[in-house]
Amino acid sequence: MEYFDVIVVGSGSGASIVDAALSNDLKVALIEKEKLGGTCLNRGCIPSKMVIYPGNLVNIIKNAEKLGIKVTIDEINFSSIMDRMKESVENDRNHIENSIKKASNLKYYHEIGEFISDYTMKVGSETIKGKNIFLVTGARPKIPSIKNLDKINYWTSDNIWKIREKPLSMIVCGGGFIAVEMAHFFSSMGVEVTILSRSPRLLKNAEPEISETLTQNMRTRMTVITEVEVVEVGESNKIKKVIAIDTKGKKQIYQAEELLIATGLESNADLLKPEKSGIMLDEKGWIKVNEFFETTKEGIWAFGDAIGKAMFKHVANQEAEVVWHAFSQGHRHPFTFDKIPYAVFSWPEIASVGLTEELAVQQGKKILVGLWNFADTAYGMAMGEEDGFIKIIVEEESYKILGCHILGPHASVLIQEVINCMNCGDASIYPIANTMHIHPSLSEVVQRAVYNLHKPNHGHQ
Repeated sequence: MEYFDVIVVGSGSGASIVDAALSNDLKVALIEKEKLGGTCLNRGCIPSKMVIYPGNLVNIIKNAEKLGIKVTIDEINFSSIMDRMKESVENDRNHIENSIKKASNLKYYHEIGEFISDYTMKVGSETIKGKNIFLVTGARPKIPSIKNLDKINYWTSDNIWKIREKPLSMIVCGGGFIAVEMAHFFSSMGVEVTILSRSPRLLKNAEPEISETLTQNMRTRMTVITEVEVVEVGESNKIKKVIAIDTKGKKQIYQAEELLIATGLESNADLLKPEKSGIMLDEKGWIKVNEFFETTKEGIWAFGDAIGKAMFKHVANQEAEVVWHAFSQGHRHPFTFDKIPYAVFSWPEIASVGLTEELAVQQGKKILVGLWNFADTAYGMAMGEEDGFIKIIVEEESYKILGCHILGPHASVLIQEVINCMNCGDASIYPIANTMHIHPSLSEVVQRAVYNLHKPNHGHQ
């Protein structure tokens, strides 16, 4: 049996712990059952944005005529777009692999690791033990119980990146982040896309105005069917057949060349056999942790997608910092999830941070809401932007920012100003209100929303 100061399971944000431990001359074991780099590099953030950006360009070109520019797209080289993505991901992964080969005090196991007793793991044919263990095991696509699904070939967010030939048609099952982004990409490439979602609208947990506008916009470019449940699938002559039932019990059949299942994620924690080391999971299979990311077993930590709280790369990276400082220096600062930002790289783009209006009211907060359309700023008007808007929610007396939600071009960039204010000083709107914003620029939409605060329940115009 080999002993290590630190064992890290997962090479995504777990790599931060590995780097820090090696810098402190600790003996480290890294366990990774998949490709190095984790979900973000191999199956998530990076590959999706590498293909979505060309999709955005297609939509910009298609909408140019309303600005007086008539442009045609001669060809979309789908395989070239996918190859560019693959090459970029492989280059990044090669850098990681080369760094690992050069690292001293590090032993890398490209295997599934599982606990066999307290602080002891079986990895391949070896048994190892660690004084401190960090579980950053991520999540995998959650496959729903659909009749005959196991009898046909289908895509998930894990393997869709292997597709090389553009299909004529595709059915996307799901209505969340992954479903929306992938539907946007394939539709932009000229694929006839049909989204089948159980929820009444896409991105059901987003602000209603955001969700409804996105759903309406996507319906102009693809078929979006909501409030249906897929119950059975089949395949004949290379065509997938999907049977779905609506809320009234009526069956409908949809057909396409390809099927993408994007119905959520589930924990990888079960692969670890965590119970053999006293690590408890919650009722959904995620690793239980406290506010410092300590599991129910002293000396074993967990963060990232493994805990199922806020499954974004930027969150996992910050969690890694909190965990390392608590572990190495004893600086124990609880991590809160009330200011988590995210972006959905759909068309139109979406970005959010903090509370929705509904959640703020449920928490008994007295609030003001500010709304502003992109089209009502000079640059938004110049862009011919019709759907974009911002919604900001603040506490009535303190003007503390509770949440912000943006739909429209560059939403993920525009919201950063709000995120920064929420994490500085008194977290109020005053820096936004009192700071000069370049005119004309799209950033003015943020300031205008702050100027336009009202009591809630007036709706988005």
